[in-house]
Amino acid sequence: MKPRTRWTSVTAAVFASSVIGIVASADDTPAPAPAPAPTAAPSAAPSPAASPETSPAGPSPVEITSFVDTYYSYNFNKPAGDTPLRNFDTKHNQLSINLVEVALEQKPSAKSRLGFRADLDFGPTTDTVHAAEPGGTDVFKIFEQGYLSYLAPAGKGLQFDVGKFVTPFGAEVIETKDNWNYSRSLLFALAIPYYHVGVRATYNVNEKVALAGFLVNGWNDAVDNNGGKSIGLSATLKPHPKLTVVGTFMGGPEQKDDTADKRYLWDGVVTFNATPTLSFMANYDYGKDRFAGVPVRWQGVAGYLRWQATPNWALAPRVEWLDDADGFMTVVGQNVKEVTLTSENKIDGGLLARLEFRRDMADEPFFLKDGVKVKAQNTFTVGLVYAFGTHF
Repeated sequence: MKPRTRWTSVTAAVFASSVIGIVASADDTPAPAPAPAPTAAPSAAPSPAASPETSPAGPSPVEITSFVDTYYSYNFNKPAGDTPLRNFDTKHNQLSINLVEVALEQKPSAKSRLGFRADLDFGPTTDTVHAAEPGGTDVFKIFEQGYLSYLAPAGKGLQFDVGKFVTPFGAEVIETKDNWNYSRSLLFALAIPYYHVGVRATYNVNEKVALAGFLVNGWNDAVDNNGGKSIGLSATLKPHPKLTVVGTFMGGPEQKDDTADKRYLWDGVVTFNATPTLSFMANYDYGKDRFAGVPVRWQGVAGYLRWQATPNWALAPRVEWLDDADGFMTVVGQNVKEVTLTSENKIDGGLLARLEFRRDMADEPFFLKDGVKVKAQNTFTVGLVYAFGTHF
C-alpha cells in the first residue's frame, strides 16, 4: 500500500500556506505585486554589461546565489519506473531532491574588463542534463555553466564568453525558481538542447535591441562527437516596454562521426506583460535533421499565462502541443499534448511552494497503466524551493 500519510502531511502543509496567503491578502491594502517577467533564459545570455560611461569605479562584486529544490510527485497511472515525458520531476510517489545549486558570478565592466561565472550543480537533475554527453567523464556534470568573460571597448561594450553556458533556446530554464511552472514543458524536455561549449558574443545595440552569436561544439557536448561545429544567432527585441520578442537559430552537425548531416533549430519566444499582475508568453520551436540520409523534423508550441493574484500567490496555467511524427524525440511517431495548472505561494524568507496538476496526452498508446499502454497520464506535484544570495 502506498505511503499516503507522508503525502497528505506534506501536501496539507503547503496547501494550507497557500490558502492562508490568499485569505490574508483579501484585506491587504497594498496593490498586488507585478507578475515577474519570465526569465526565459536567465543565465543563457550574460546580463547587459555596464557601458563605459556608467561603469562602477572598481570591479563588480562577486555575487553568490544558491537554492535547494525538492519535490513530491504522484502519477495516477502508478508506473513501475519513471514518469514518461517528464524532465527532472520524474520520480513517482517518493520525496525527491531535484537540484542543489551554488552559483558565483563577477560581471565585467569598463574598469575591470574580465569576469567569470560558475554554476555548481548537484543532484539527479544534472544527471539528466548530461545524459547525452559524449565525453564520458563526470567533471562536466558539476558545472552547469563555467565561463570567462571579457568586455571589449567597442561601442556600448561587446562581451565575449568562453567556456560552457546554458542554451539560449526556449521559454524555460533548468532552475525551477526561474520558471512559471514546476514541471518543464515538452519543448524544454525534448525539442531543444540544454547547454553548449564554445564562444559567445553579446552586444546591446540600444535599450530595444540586443544581438548575440555563438560558435560551439553542438548540442549537449562538452567533448565534440564529430569534427564539425555549430553556429547560432539570437536577437532580443523590445519594441514596447510590455513586449519582448526573442528569436534564436542554430545549425551544424550533431551526429557522432558525421559532419555531412546537419541539424537546424529555430526558436521564438514572445512575452507580453499586459498589466502589472497579468502576463502572457508563447514559445515555438521547429527543428530538422537527417539520419542516414533520411530527413526527420519536429515542431511544437507552448502557451503560458501568469496571474499574480496577491503579492504572495500566483496561478500559472500552461498548454502545449508537440509534433513528433518521425519519432525523433519520443521514439514513437506521435503527437503529444499537455495541460498544466500551477499554484505558487511565496511563504517567507526565500521559500517558494508550488502545487501542480498536469495531464499528458498522446494520439498513440504511450503511457503504462496496470501493464497496459494508454494514451494519457495525470500527475500531481508538490515542489519546495529555498533560494538565497549575497555578494562580496
